[in-house]
Amino acid sequence: MSLIRPFPALRPAEGRAQQVIAPPYDVLNTEEARALAEGRPWSFLHISKPEIDLPPGTDPYAAQVYAKAAENLGRMLAAGVLKRDEQACYYAYRIIMGAHVQTGLVAAASVADYDANRIRKHEFTRPDKEDDRVRQVEALNAQTGPVLLAYPHAPEVDAILAAATQGHPDADATSESGVRHTLWVIREAGTIARLTELFDAMRAVYIADGHHRSAAASRVCAARRAANPGHTGEEAYNYFLAVIFPDHQMKILDYNRVIRDLNGLTEAEFLKRVAESFTVEEAPGPVSPAQPREFGLYLGGRWRRLSIHPSLVPNDPVARLDVSLLQNHLIAPILGISDPRRDKRIDFVGGIRGLAELEKRVDSGEMALAFSMHPTHMEHLMAVADANEVMPPKSTWFEPKLADGMASHVLD
Repeated sequence: MSLIRPFPALRPAEGRAQQVIAPPYDVLNTEEARALAEGRPWSFLHISKPEIDLPPGTDPYAAQVYAKAAENLGRMLAAGVLKRDEQACYYAYRIIMGAHVQTGLVAAASVADYDANRIRKHEFTRPDKEDDRVRQVEALNAQTGPVLLAYPHAPEVDAILAAATQGHPDADATSESGVRHTLWVIREAGTIARLTELFDAMRAVYIADGHHRSAAASRVCAARRAANPGHTGEEAYNYFLAVIFPDHQMKILDYNRVIRDLNGLTEAEFLKRVAESFTVEEAPGPVSPAQPREFGLYLGGRWRRLSIHPSLVPNDPVARLDVSLLQNHLIAPILGISDPRRDKRIDFVGGIRGLAELEKRVDSGEMALAFSMHPTHMEHLMAVADANEVMPPKSTWFEPKLADGMASHVLD
């Protein structure tokens, strides 16, 4: 069984991509999705967030919601808004956000290799979120949310994708946030075979985002395999929808922290405690850490630059991450927040919002202090995954996001 294989994608008909594409289902709440889909009958949000077409207050996990998703998918197929390719193909997918460009491959990725950890994970999953994705896939008989993967250094793959994107794209759309999404169909048999061969030679690929979608695909595969006495391993349910980018093109933004209070300390007491583990320097303006092991601190209307004492940095792929160093040497011991997953005194702000958002949250009185972070590097994420470890919560914020609706994987 190959690590990846081509598949006949379900995708927007020619000229329809702009009407169809939508943000990923998990970056919008129901009301945001309802507002964004207003006046857009072909938005993929009607499939990925179908509760927007039911009365306000509808439980988004109710059976009728998944049934509505299937109904909306059928409606878009009947109207010719979505079509399915007649042959199995790969697809080159390019995203442009400002000056940043990344080009990857849309493919069906092997559930068996996910189960065997050749498709490497770095996050825990929550059963309730897995259950939601399983119900969605079963209702649609399709995977509509791609898993974002990264592949290690592979210049020939990069070159094939660059060549594939020379002509006019088969789909071209720009999101509300100004991010451009383009897709090219790769039909040539020799190119398809070579891409499959090159990925089969890779030791591993890495999940960047989409742990719940890949876990759900594994569960659907196991259930269908058990129910199919004629199972061969070639069925579509043995694979899941993925977009795979070269690791050197992936863009991780900072994932910053805001804290509600000083845990009973005065500002002076807090800074004294911090200075036991960090060098503290006054800063003339907002601090965007330029390198690992540096942090910005916004407190009392002033920015400071923190640098952790080198002797406190361990030789461990998880404990040496900036998010771990800040958590283990400041947030937990000084501010008393030992479980950042559940503690309501801490919140997280994606770097796409900028440092002004940190100042706003503190200056408003909602929060007492904020920390700006240096972005996690892809090689650090891959080192954690290679060690079969788990990243701390809120370690990575990938931008730009994939668009839902560009390509879906039907399970028949």
